[in-house]
Amino acid sequence: MRLLERMRKEWFMIGIVLAIAGAKLEPSIGVNGGPLKPEITVSYIAVATIFFNSGLSLKTEFADSRLHASPCVFCSDFNQGSWWK
Repeated sequence: MRLLERMRKEWFMIGIVLAIAGAKLEPSIGVNGGPLKPEITVSYIAVATIFFNSGLSLKTEFADSRLHASPCVFCSDFNQGSWWK
């Protein structure tokens, strides 16, 4: 039972070790043009997932305090748009 408890506690590290071992055994999966398409998944999907995940972890007080920025951005965009006239 002690091993199972340790594995539950260290699940992230075990996952990283398994991912590295899998990449060492079969590197053709992650090569450019391979089945994972790292040129797309790393560039777009991974970055979007990281930003989405960090947005979910924001406290609601912080997010509510940032809502006032929307009208300011709109006004500055509107003012800059009228410079060309």
